[in-house]
Formats: sequence, structure tokens, C-alpha cells
Amino acid sequence: MKLYTYEESGNSYKVRLLLSFLDLSYEAIDVDLMQDLQHQPEHLAVNPRGEVPALVDGDVELVDSMAILLYLATKYDKRRTWFPNTPETMADVAQWLAFAASWVQYGVFSARAILSFGIAANGMPHDFQANVEEGQIRGRHSLEILDAHLNERQWLALGHPTIGDIAVFPYVALAPMGDISLTPYPAVEAWIERFKQIPGFMPIKGLDDPNYRRSA
Repeated sequence: MKLYTYEESGNSYKVRLLLSFLDLSYEAIDVDLMQDLQHQPEHLAVNPRGEVPALVDGDVELVDSMAILLYLATKYDKRRTWFPNTPETMADVAQWLAFAASWVQYGVFSARAILSFGIAANGMPHDFQANVEEGQIRGRHSLEILDAHLNERQWLALGHPTIGDIAVFPYVALAPMGDISLTPYPAVEAWIERFKQIPGFMPIKGLDDPNYRRSA
């Protein structure tokens, strides 16, 4: 199994987390996004979208983090804990995958990309002048939604960690990198700390020092 990844990519981090939680071995192939390696012919042959992550598992080739999470949780989690297999439970988890791909991606993700990496991301050219305030407004609203939801439960769906939690976790936990404080959202902060206690958890840069890129 090969994973095309970048250390600071939250979308790559989602997949690395699940691989770790499932204790699966793989070959990590680094694609430095800041050097624009994702748009070079070698990587485009693997992922024509010019993104990470991408997973190659035998004859299976996947180029989207959500699809990879679904694939790994379905194929390799024999207990089906991470993505249970009844219509109701699958739908419950899937709505958080959608939340990660919409509210999170265009909120806290965008603010982090602009302020800490100096790029617009989301498929835009690196020199595109994106609006950080838009990302912050959407980001704070998404945190309000999450905080209200988590105020009544420990996990996003089903009473235990699922790939829904994995999909939402990275960019929410890294929200301070986009100058979005987590302090007003105590239920979200508590969820982040619970997530860190999952066996096999691994950190990513920015969790402990959100200013590491701007203070270097």
C-alpha cells in the first residue's frame, strides 16, 4: 500500500490517522505542496487533480481523502467500528464527512491556508488573493455548530469515534493557525482532547504551536 502525502496537509493527516488507528503498514511518498510537486507530471500521473492524499492499494487507486477513509474503514476494519454498515449508521457518519468537505474545508481550512501558508488553496492558484475574513466567518460558524452538537455527546456520531470524527478533526484542531480561537467552544476543545487519547493517535505540526510557521 502506498500513500502519497504531505506532512502538513490535514487531508493527508486524516488518512494517516486511520491507517495508524487500524495499525496498517504502508509506504509514505512525500509530495511537497509548497514546492508545487503536486502539479508536476510525476504526481499528476498518480492524481490528475494535483492534490494529496492519493492511495494505491494493489489495483485500487483513490485520490480523495473521504473516499480513502471509506475504503480503508470498509475493507480493513473487520469489526466495522469506524464505519458501521447499517443504513442509519452509515448516513449518520456520512453527514459528518459532508460537513468536513463543506463547512470545514471552506472555513477553518481556508483561514489556515491563507494566514499560515500564504496560499488560497481549494484549487486556486497560489498567488490568488483569497479573503481570509470569509474563511474565518464560516469557520467560527462551523465551530458554533460543532460545539452545540458536542455539548450533548462525546463523539460526532454513534457514541464512539468514527471516520466522521477523523474527517472533521484535523482542520478544526488546527483552527488557531487561521487566527480562529477555540476557547469560545469548550465542547469542541473537550472533543479534541478525547480524540488525542484514541490508541494510535499521532500529532501534526500546529496542534501545540499554531504560530510555528509565522514565528520561524
